Amino acid sequence: MKITHLIAIAVIFVCTTLAWWFLGGIITHRTNHVAYQTGDSVSGRWGPPLLQKHPGARYTSSNNTRFAVPPTKSEVKVRLSYQPVKMGLLWHRTYGVAFEGHYTFTNSTAITQKFEIDVELPAGNTLLDKINFTLGQENTARRSVAAPENGVITDSVQLAPGESIPVTVSYECRGMDQWTYGFIDSSRIRDFSLTMNTDFGDVNFPISSPTERQETDKGMELVWKYEDAISAPGIAMEMPRELNAGPVASQISFYAPLSLLLFFGVIVVTTLSRGISLHPVNYFFLAAGFFAFPLLFSYMLDVVNVHLSFVIAAGLSLTLVCGYLRMAAGEFLFRVAVVAQSAYMVLFSYSFFFKGLTGLTLTIGGVVTLGVLMALTAKVNWSEKLGAMSPRLA
Repeated sequence: MKITHLIAIAVIFVCTTLAWWFLGGIITHRTNHVAYQTGDSVSGRWGPPLLQKHPGARYTSSNNTRFAVPPTKSEVKVRLSYQPVKMGLLWHRTYGVAFEGHYTFTNSTAITQKFEIDVELPAGNTLLDKINFTLGQENTARRSVAAPENGVITDSVQLAPGESIPVTVSYECRGMDQWTYGFIDSSRIRDFSLTMNTDFGDVNFPISSPTERQETDKGMELVWKYEDAISAPGIAMEMPRELNAGPVASQISFYAPLSLLLFFGVIVVTTLSRGISLHPVNYFFLAAGFFAFPLLFSYMLDVVNVHLSFVIAAGLSLTLVCGYLRMAAGEFLFRVAVVAQSAYMVLFSYSFFFKGLTGLTLTIGGVVTLGVLMALTAKVNWSEKLGAMSPRLA
């Protein structure tokens, strides 16, 4: 192989790399544009990430001093229903929530006090349905009709010394990305439990982990319990991560040059060691066959499922590249190309579908490639193939 051929192959590789990066930039722009256009629309229809704060009560003493009173007992039940919405190349992690909280407030003072009980509802453009705020229970129950002010519903009740009153808060609403239950900083939380039921098993706790968990027929049942805690951490659930086609397609395009570099390396070494003649024009068509994969994959995503798009695009690229080599250089190079392209292009690109596997896949592929090439070329006389690298003595 002439040195000019190697230079020409290098130029083909660089030009293909630039084309891939340009394609990756276009895909990223399309994805961000769709996210910008649809993000507010989805948030407006489904609501933002939801935060439900722990309720509290307060009373005013005879000297006009206000005292905050936390619940003496809290039993909260939450049911999360994951309902993702796809718009363009992106999945939005939307969900429905049914909230029900049972709280008990106690007058621990020596005189009758007027307790003002505050329930802060989730903020933002959130539709709350089937809302219920009830004070007392059974025959003494009174459903509050107070209107929320700045997102807080407040109602009052007279409590004699040592008297307790149960309070029930429930509603249904929808949000996206994450649901959170928060406490006031440094507040003391007594006899608290929160039971969360999900219809999905891919659970992620960004703040605190549950004290109990078990699988159910539909998903998970998770329990958080605080007997007597100060500065208790909040409770949150992130919705499952969806496979977003846009970011995956752009990553495949940006990292595709690594696949082509390894593939070209295998083909160059194999042709040199086997005495097979390939012209730089042949490498141009091989690069074009590789480029067809992310190009077709990225533009099929609008109309075809992401996995099916990947299979079709990868199959077409394999047919173009390996079929061309079979016609141009014979059966042996065809077999080498099938294995190399399947490993470097298909498996490496598919690793982007799984978080954290890309680097490991590339490392393993590189090490295996090095070992195979070393074994195949250990007895090759490179001085004959490429010419002597040191001058001969006269």
